Amino acid sequence: MIKLQIIGNLGRDCVVNTVNGKNVINFTVAHTEKYKDGQGNNQERTTWVDCAWWTDRTAVAQYLTKGKQVYAEGQPEVRTFTKNDGTNGASLTMRVREVQLLGGRAEGGPAPSSGGYNSGGNQTAASGAGAMSANDVTEPMDDLPF
Repeated sequence: MIKLQIIGNLGRDCVVNTVNGKNVINFTVAHTEKYKDGQGNNQERTTWVDCAWWTDRTAVAQYLTKGKQVYAEGQPEVRTFTKNDGTNGASLTMRVREVQLLGGRAEGGPAPSSGGYNSGGNQTAASGAGAMSANDVTEPMDDLPF
C-alpha cells in the first residue's frame, strides 16, 4: 500500500455529491514549497491534490471551506489526460481515509480544534486526549466538536 499525507490549504469550498447512493466530499488541497534554485533565487512550487472522501459524515463539509488548513491522508492516484492543445497532462488525486482541520483563514468564528475524522466516522485526536467511539457520535450532527 502507498500512503499519501498532505498538509495544505483548501483551494475552494468542498462539494458534497452522491454517487451510486454513497456520499463523497470532494475538495482540493494546495501545498506550497519554498526553495532556492541553482542561482540562489527564491522560488515557490505549488502542488495541488484533488481529494475524494467517501463518508457518511457530511456534516463536517461546512467546515471545509476555502483557505482552511487541513491534514489529509489516503491513497494516491495519478490520472492522465489529454489537454486541449493535444499534449498529455497528469493530476494527483487522493482517496481520503482521514481528515483533520488544522486552522486557517477563519472569518469571525472560533478556531477549530485539532480533532479530525477518518473514513470510518470516528473522531481522532491529535493531542492524545483519546479517540471517540462510533457510539459517541450520532447523525444528524448539529454541533461538531470544533
